[in-house]
Amino acid sequence: MSPRLLRWSVYVLVAIGFAVACAFLSNWQFDRNETRAAQIALVEQNYDAEAVPFASLVGPDGRLDPEDEWHPVVLRGEYLADEQLLVRNRPHGGTSAFEVVVPFRDADGRIVIVDRGWVPPGEGDVPDSVPAPPSGEVEITVRLRPGERLPASGRGAPEGQVPTINLPTIADIVGGDVITGAYGQLVSESPAADHALGGFDSPTEDPGPHLSYAIQWILFAIMGFVFIGYIIRTETVKHREDAEGAPVRVRRRSRDRDGDIEDELLDAR
Repeated sequence: MSPRLLRWSVYVLVAIGFAVACAFLSNWQFDRNETRAAQIALVEQNYDAEAVPFASLVGPDGRLDPEDEWHPVVLRGEYLADEQLLVRNRPHGGTSAFEVVVPFRDADGRIVIVDRGWVPPGEGDVPDSVPAPPSGEVEITVRLRPGERLPASGRGAPEGQVPTINLPTIADIVGGDVITGAYGQLVSESPAADHALGGFDSPTEDPGPHLSYAIQWILFAIMGFVFIGYIIRTETVKHREDAEGAPVRVRRRSRDRDGDIEDELLDAR
């Protein structure tokens, strides 16, 4: 095999390798787009659904079916205000706010962690004030959410605070029959608290850029082959020109000198 063909073979192999990488990345973005579409469909299905009793969606095992996330449920019982915790570094109002989680003892004796809302940061490591939940028997409506993971960095939090809504961690702090498969994001309370906390925004329905990224990776793979084809064609044209040799060019300046000499001879005669 000639050096030129060997070099072109390397070019093609590089283009194939690049295309395989682009195909992998494109497929990854397609998968992310499908996952995001499923999340949006779940929110559309459950977010504004009619509230049902808590026990109808969360059984004795305390597990939450992923298909029931965001669904509103009703609980009747009392807040355990003395066990209140703050979740730090939550993005609300353009700041790193605190979310207020309070255990709620349902009528069946189980304890559900309820995220009542958020308060802005104060001067130090705690908010300036945290409105208390209503006392006595309360009926609340919450949307079901799965618990969160602990921070990968291993960061902790001061006493009375937690870094995330990790339900097993909160259960260890609170004690009792705490449900660790789901928590509730507050929608309403009856009777209402004297002072309300900051509410939660509804989930965004933006599908994200995953589909456009997937298409871009496909285009990059095609462009890789086009670029390699251009290089090979350029080298082929150059090789052909070198093989045929450069065209002979007649020097007009020499012909002009010969004509001048003839004119001088004629003038001399």
